[in-house]
Amino acid sequence: MAFLKAGTSTPTGFVMNLKPSEAEAGFDIRIPPIADSESLERRIIEEWAPASRNMTYSLNKSGKPILPTTDTSSAWWTLLEAAVGKAGQELGKAEIFPASTDTPYFRKRGIPAINFSPMANTPILLHDHNEFLNQDEYLKGIEIYESIIKAYASHVEQARD
Repeated sequence: MAFLKAGTSTPTGFVMNLKPSEAEAGFDIRIPPIADSESLERRIIEEWAPASRNMTYSLNKSGKPILPTTDTSSAWWTLLEAAVGKAGQELGKAEIFPASTDTPYFRKRGIPAINFSPMANTPILLHDHNEFLNQDEYLKGIEIYESIIKAYASHVEQARD
């Protein structure tokens, strides 16, 4: 839940203890770009906000984001794969991780962004009380990023026939 608005407040900010005639709740629902958003909307209508309960809803949709190509048809993916290999590592299976990076915002603007993290052999504990990164993995990650930066910075796109 992102917010909940209900009740009445006085000019001094004191909240009166009254049963509100209406309430408003906002939810931040992040679904992967490959998910069926129409199915989610149907579920909201049928289960969460049916007209029989005198409830309404609105969705802030921004269209389908552009997904990057993660195969050899993409020069950027090929560069990433080669740079990671040059650093002595290999890429795992590509997956969508929508909640902890800014790439969804780039994709919504038409930029096919790729997330990348060199944190192999590390549990996903983002912002948890026991989040950690092994020192060796951290140092390996620096080497991988150096390789990626060199590959991308020196890339010259070839003219295509």
